[in-house]
Amino acid sequence: MKRFEIFFGVIKAPVDFIMTILGFLAAYELRLITEPIRGIASPIDYSILPTIREYLEFSTSAAIALVIIFALGKMYTFKTTTGFSKEINRSILLCIIWAMAMVTYFFFTRTFPFSRLAIIYSWGLTFIFIFFGKALIKLIETIFLRMNIGKRHLLFIGHNKLTNDLSKSLEKEIGYKLIGLVEEESKPNRPNQTLPILGKILDFEKILKKYHVDEVIQTASLKSATDNANILETCDLNHIAYRFVPDTIEMRRTNIETSTIGTVPVISLNPTPLEGWGKINKRIMDIIGSIIAIIIFSPVMLITIIAIKLDSKGPILFTKLDNGKPVRRVGQFGKLIPFYKFRSMYPNTDNLRYTELAKNNIRTDGPLVKIKNDPRITKVGKFIRKYSIDELPQLFHVLSGKLSLVGPRPHLPEEVEKYQRKHKFSLTINPGITGISQVSGRSNLSFDEEMKLDRYYIEHWSIWLDLLIILKTFVVIFQGYKE
Repeated sequence: MKRFEIFFGVIKAPVDFIMTILGFLAAYELRLITEPIRGIASPIDYSILPTIREYLEFSTSAAIALVIIFALGKMYTFKTTTGFSKEINRSILLCIIWAMAMVTYFFFTRTFPFSRLAIIYSWGLTFIFIFFGKALIKLIETIFLRMNIGKRHLLFIGHNKLTNDLSKSLEKEIGYKLIGLVEEESKPNRPNQTLPILGKILDFEKILKKYHVDEVIQTASLKSATDNANILETCDLNHIAYRFVPDTIEMRRTNIETSTIGTVPVISLNPTPLEGWGKINKRIMDIIGSIIAIIIFSPVMLITIIAIKLDSKGPILFTKLDNGKPVRRVGQFGKLIPFYKFRSMYPNTDNLRYTELAKNNIRTDGPLVKIKNDPRITKVGKFIRKYSIDELPQLFHVLSGKLSLVGPRPHLPEEVEKYQRKHKFSLTINPGITGISQVSGRSNLSFDEEMKLDRYYIEHWSIWLDLLIILKTFVVIFQGYKE
């Protein structure tokens, strides 16, 4: 998802809110102006006339209601390719629903506006203001797109008539820049193909990176099912939108969107709901949740600091490896991020897991290392590990955006180096302090089982799933972590 799309998607809601307020205020003044005109408006009863402040409070509530209705009506998508006429048509429908909701509110609360005409003015002017607000956003968006800023770079897979038909339709869309196509094998007979051929499917990943592709449309199924699966997996790993013509591939049943380009139906497969508003909602939840947790657990962290200092010599936080280098974990897209937690082991013993204690590793099915009856752990360390207290400093990483409250486990760089290609899907989102694998067996899970759970979480993410995992985390913590 481009920052350009996120920006223009995010500003839609505040613009609608502001335009609604302006519409109500304009209606208020218009009602006062038309008050003396006979046949248009009856005299106002000034004894019940609200002050401008009171009317502003009422209009704010109405604006919030409209934004909520628009959000439920999926008006705040991040697609720059949505037609303006389609957006306005849906706005009209949702404004009618909003007006009906206001009438219902007045009916059940048995409250009445100071002037029915003012409410009618408000509805009409609000829509006019919203129309101009959306038109202004679309105009600015179009200006940037004409300057080639924010266009989606589109690549086709397939060399056939469908590719030609789709490319002709999409050439008219200002939001797209058609990069070209890749093919499985060279074809001498080209069906009036105008797109440049960038290479064969073997070079697919290189082409994606070279041309900064944002979206892929596949119009022909490849001969090998493995190659088809690799295309989808590559798009997932690089957060590239993937669409295909129906009946070419049947590989996934979640996060599916259907649409048409011209007269051709296409299906979009999204790697995760954590795009657009999903990403924003999760970040808001992380900020609020981490702040609350830091405040609540600050006494626990203070007691832990004192206990660590009294129990053994060494730093309070585990921030450096035995060689003096800072501790790092692998974050989103394989980027190394700083990582620290309360020290639970004796100093300068971290690397022993790969040398003297390697024979005690009880996890042999994957790259992760787990030492049974680990002698490096201090007395306080054993306790804070049992109840996951050692993880509390990571709340500050969540606040800074490097971690999430819920997500895949943040793994060590040396572990990730041993990942197979399919395992790297877990790196497409921020790792978390807790996650679905941590509440589903913790270290008793095999590596492959953990990766499958992480993939399920990424593909089926929701706010409710995060809340459920957090709730289960507390249950697991209170039961105590058994080595």
